[in-house]
Amino acid sequence: MLSRPVAVDLTRLATRLGHMSPTGIDRVELAYARHFLRAGGRAFGLVSTSLGPRVLDRESALRLAERVAQGWVEDATAEADPVYRRLTDAVPPSADASRTRGRAEAVLRRLERETWLRAPRGSRLDALPAGTVYLHVSQLRLERPERFRWLSARPDIRAVFTIHDLIPIAYPEYCRPGEAHRHAVRLETVAGHAAHILVDTADVGDRLGRHFASRGLPERPITAAPLGIEPLFSKGAGGLAPSGRPTFLACGTIEPRKNHLMLLNVWRRLSDRLGPGTPRLVIVGRRGWEAESAIAMLDRCPGLRGHVVEAAGLTTPGLAALMRGATALLMPSFAEGYGLPVLEAAASGLPVVASDIPVLREIAGAFARFVDPNDALGWMTAIEALAAPASALRADLAARLAGYEAPSWSAYFDRVEAVLAGL
Repeated sequence: MLSRPVAVDLTRLATRLGHMSPTGIDRVELAYARHFLRAGGRAFGLVSTSLGPRVLDRESALRLAERVAQGWVEDATAEADPVYRRLTDAVPPSADASRTRGRAEAVLRRLERETWLRAPRGSRLDALPAGTVYLHVSQLRLERPERFRWLSARPDIRAVFTIHDLIPIAYPEYCRPGEAHRHAVRLETVAGHAAHILVDTADVGDRLGRHFASRGLPERPITAAPLGIEPLFSKGAGGLAPSGRPTFLACGTIEPRKNHLMLLNVWRRLSDRLGPGTPRLVIVGRRGWEAESAIAMLDRCPGLRGHVVEAAGLTTPGLAALMRGATALLMPSFAEGYGLPVLEAAASGLPVVASDIPVLREIAGAFARFVDPNDALGWMTAIEALAAPASALRADLAARLAGYEAPSWSAYFDRVEAVLAGL
């Protein structure tokens, strides 16, 4: 346990009260909240509002975090998830399930409103003791530097920020217009206030250091710490096999950098050749931005019907069960900051085919099959080989996972606390 007080920024979690399923960053912020707020030391939550930052005592902050987790149904079973049940054909979606989900969404909207009404009544910054460590994990609001000027007024507070990637700057073509500028402002905000910076991979750390140097920004200490994988992702319990044919998973918001369009074109070619014997592709993620071509194929391409399924809103237990019952995970991204689904799949014993890019080589070099993200034929060849009965490739990739131990949250926070102790 740290001897110095800690304040965890919970702004993103507060905004996620109205959502039924978490993103990767959501889960990281929840892990921080639970680790530091449950520890019993001097811990606080902090929520950024239009009226300035507001401080929540430990119990209030933990209550907020647990409300969010409750809304995500993280403690439920996969079979209780209507999205998972539809995918596995185990139980058809029922009107009762839809009504239950609708009631849950209404409750979450009410809780979100209540939280934002309470936040301005939280304590002011003088509630934070001298020497507090401020932890900002989500990158939220960093493009608004005025929200962080309070750090200059409290030089006794040591700020630690997490930067998950530099994708908008390195690959602006895969992001929304203006995102490269916004991300550059985020990094300037961090460079202006950080006592230390955490990144998920050495690749991101190297890119960040080079970016600071190229922009003449202050050099800051950077530590790479691999994010932990939830114990739910494990080989221990069997999952329901979706349908009766090989099933591949692609996890992530449907956006250009995730390369869904290439996969959909591969599946259209497979359906032309294999017809009813075409493997199944489950896309676990919501529809995002700048992805009109991929979305048009999902909506209107006859060759994909019955073979490609979208699974937006899947719970974490549902995803874990799918990974235990699927054929392989496909990760054809052009760029990543970490690649959480790759490690979740590996922890579940699910073979992985991933893009041949540095960050995925770093985290999955020991077990994944790598294919260039532009090599559609290479991806189709790998998919067909994995879908074949008694697949030699699948046996080889599964064997590489024997004895694999995913990064744990305990190891992650040991590294984080070592950083904080040295501030």
